[in-house]
Amino acid sequence: MSEPLLDVRDLRTEFKTDDGIVKAVDGVSFKVEPGQVLGIVGESGSGKSVTCLTVMGLNDSKFATSTGEVLFRGEDLLKASSSRLRTIRGDEIAMIFQDPMTSLNPVHKIGRQLAEAVVLHNDVSSKQAYARALELLKAVGIPRAERRIDDYPHQFSGGMRQRVMIAMALINNPDLIIADEPTTALDVTTQAQILALLKRIQDDFGSAVIMITHDLGVVAETADDVIVMYAARIVERGPVRSIFNEPRHPYTWGLMGSLPRLDTNLERLYQIPGQPPSLLNPPSGCRFHPRCAFAMPICRQQDPQLMPAGSDTLHEQACHLDEATKAREATKLVAMLTAGAPS
Repeated sequence: MSEPLLDVRDLRTEFKTDDGIVKAVDGVSFKVEPGQVLGIVGESGSGKSVTCLTVMGLNDSKFATSTGEVLFRGEDLLKASSSRLRTIRGDEIAMIFQDPMTSLNPVHKIGRQLAEAVVLHNDVSSKQAYARALELLKAVGIPRAERRIDDYPHQFSGGMRQRVMIAMALINNPDLIIADEPTTALDVTTQAQILALLKRIQDDFGSAVIMITHDLGVVAETADDVIVMYAARIVERGPVRSIFNEPRHPYTWGLMGSLPRLDTNLERLYQIPGQPPSLLNPPSGCRFHPRCAFAMPICRQQDPQLMPAGSDTLHEQACHLDEATKAREATKLVAMLTAGAPS
């Protein structure tokens, strides 16, 4: 088999703070194949964004320390120089940030910012770069792109600014796109448009995509494989169909159970009890055990390792529960979620 586009091995990232060392990413490993869409889900603070910022080399080296391996086409990005990372970022790997208003320079026109990304990585004239910027604005569906290219970021709506960020990420035809909560703070209609756009662009350009989100509905619509993170670690991963049809970790059950449904009269959505733990001093054993209804004494003492979920070697989970209980609870949850759903 050919080597993966991205191979992250035992990645650990720590931040120095006045209160102590925060282990924001703790032993994370995954692979991304060319053209694949990988979804990373979990609550805020689970380590999703820090994992991908580490891949991009965007953590402040004064406060952050990373170990492990981040192999991009066989090259370890953790050992790459700053100049080498600048060459890769925006060209071979691009990122769509969560808040486009703070990611775009408010004092420069959109066209200039897009053209700059072209000039930095290609031997082209300003005119050619400007033409490429206009081409991408049209590709992402900006109306009257010929006029809007000379507008400033504040003259665009939230959804249009997100489209501009997508255009900026795609402008050099990267092999890997990291989308960090690309639909946050957008209305439902605009969210659907942005997701459809990302899917179309991914099909057209053939880029691999890492989709970071807390919304399992977004993952179900876009991803091929899913990683579920909790308290800086992976607790479950596998093909999206397997994760949704046969979830095997209590935390995944909680995330799925909190999805809104149209066929229910409940006044409140289900919520996972408690709060995510502090990464300054995480719980011993399984980090989810203080919030887990199925916690056993072993959960407080022994850290579970990722193991195959039954006979499915592509689906892995880290939980001490016996397989019969996992299968029973997963079946009950899926039946509840699918009851009354349109066929």
